[in-house]
Amino acid sequence: MNNNTFSKVAVWMVIALVLFTVFKQFEGRGQSADSVSYTQFMQDARDGRIRSVDVQGDVLYVTPQSGRPYSLTSPGDLWMVSDLMKSGVQVSGKQREEPSLLMSIFVSWFPMLLLIGVWIFFMRQMQGGGRGGAFNFGKSKARLLDEATNVTTFADVAGCDEAKEDVQELVDFLRDPTRFQKLGGRIPRGVLMVGSPGTGKTLLAKAIAGEAKVPFFSISGSDFVEMFVGVGASRVRDMFETAKKHAPCILFIDEIDAVGRQRGAGLGGGNDEREQTLNQMLVEMDGFETTQGIIVIAATNRPDVLDPALLRPGRFDRQVVVSLPDIRGRAQILKVHMRKVPLAPNVDATVLARGTPGFSGADLANLVNEAALFAARRAGRMVDMADFEKAKDKIIMGAERRSIVMPEEERRNTAYHESGHAIVAKMLPKTDPVHKVTIIPRGRALGVTMQLPEGDRYSMDKERLLNMIAVLFGGRIAEEIFMNQMTTGASNDFERATTIARDIVMRYGMTDSLGPMVYADNEGEVFLGRSVTKTTHVSEATMQKVDNEVRRIIDEQYATARRILEEQRDKVEVMTRALLEWETIDADQINDIMAGNDPRPPSPPSDSSGDSTATPPAGGVASGNNATAPA
Repeated sequence: MNNNTFSKVAVWMVIALVLFTVFKQFEGRGQSADSVSYTQFMQDARDGRIRSVDVQGDVLYVTPQSGRPYSLTSPGDLWMVSDLMKSGVQVSGKQREEPSLLMSIFVSWFPMLLLIGVWIFFMRQMQGGGRGGAFNFGKSKARLLDEATNVTTFADVAGCDEAKEDVQELVDFLRDPTRFQKLGGRIPRGVLMVGSPGTGKTLLAKAIAGEAKVPFFSISGSDFVEMFVGVGASRVRDMFETAKKHAPCILFIDEIDAVGRQRGAGLGGGNDEREQTLNQMLVEMDGFETTQGIIVIAATNRPDVLDPALLRPGRFDRQVVVSLPDIRGRAQILKVHMRKVPLAPNVDATVLARGTPGFSGADLANLVNEAALFAARRAGRMVDMADFEKAKDKIIMGAERRSIVMPEEERRNTAYHESGHAIVAKMLPKTDPVHKVTIIPRGRALGVTMQLPEGDRYSMDKERLLNMIAVLFGGRIAEEIFMNQMTTGASNDFERATTIARDIVMRYGMTDSLGPMVYADNEGEVFLGRSVTKTTHVSEATMQKVDNEVRRIIDEQYATARRILEEQRDKVEVMTRALLEWETIDADQINDIMAGNDPRPPSPPSDSSGDSTATPPAGGVASGNNATAPA
């Protein structure tokens, strides 16, 4: 029985005990009332209708010659016992024991004490399973890591050298504050870490405290908000008071956007509890002195929704951007996580880093873990490069679903679909190299064509975007040409192609007819600090031109992809036959087909079993034949 089930059973048992005690008291009172008058009782005794009487203090328990026993209260008759004995009634009993005063008080107040206990239990449950307690609503829930507990240092943080340089002076200040104060320097009161999920913001904050050897208080933004108005503000006050007692220290607030969203935004105004909590945090950050040695570090991946008052100088003075790692950063992160697993000699972190553009630190940690699981699944002693390749394929494309039995016609259609993507991608310039093509169902896709960028990319030109649209259309066109049919498998390809074309026209200003102008402003979500109504500055005539331009781009790239597949019919057929025979082909086999040669047979599989294909990095294209039609 788990803890949750045990708690529920305990609650119901306590409630049942309370009800039983209350009913028992009422039942006792009902039984103590006289059912027969004392005069009638004595008359029955004289007439011989009473068999026995049990005297228990003031209560007489009477057993008649016939009928049901009953009880009555004695009026204190001193001659009652002698009269009963003269009438032949058997009398028994013992002297009444008076209960102690303490016991009487306990019995009287026991139901009320039980009710109070049940109320306290429920209040503790609402406060998070006992953290804080029923009478500690306003206490901070910040968790403390002292110098001995926190062993994380900058050596455990890789892939964000610029961010570490930005926070290095925080470490120097916490170690020796007088060094800055002598020159009149003021250390930032607050540091806001901004970055995509999984880039290591929390780890970097913990490493600052570990390097400086100071206490580290950690709390989440959601821990401030409760169902009672004013509790969050009280917790903020208590948190800063506790931090002042441990100064110098670091106060880390994770996901601060949960409590620091812009005030007065959304429908019907803001939430009173959240806004009071934010107001109290603003006051506290503006109130404590910098000489106290408290540095507030907050992390978020949504800095655009934070209240402007939170970001002004004097509160969060500095923003540290923790971006996705580059190829060198990925190699360093992989080496950090590879310390924990036994590696085969053929494992090269640099090669893996080159094949994982767009991966965050959390993605790379997951990659190492999945590779270790694959090695354990095949009962290997070390993790080799094949395990990492399979782990990379699983993370990007999903796990293989070999249990699916596809009809031969649908299997051929999927092979032509993926071949169409691959051939168009190989024939067009400025497209990412095709890394792997498979018709093994993965995730929600029946097949996947994986393009792997040759390096990190930070911007896209118009020709590359147009070619991406053409590649996405290659799958549907191959179905039309070689199978004479259209299926729902290209639905996701069309969605992505339309999005790219619309962004070219409305956001990037890459068309001559509409020029360098943005037509997609003010499209934020209402509940993320945006306006309720959309204020559009585009006329209907202009939107008609936008739609026409989007349609023109799509038609041109559709025609380009169709022309390529018509000219490369023989290569599409060869690739389709290879896919039907081997199910998965790699870059070397694809290059053989494009050179007009027969593809080389696949290399013998290793002794491991599991998945086989690639990774969708940032800037890459993973085109697939969807398993389901759109809703």
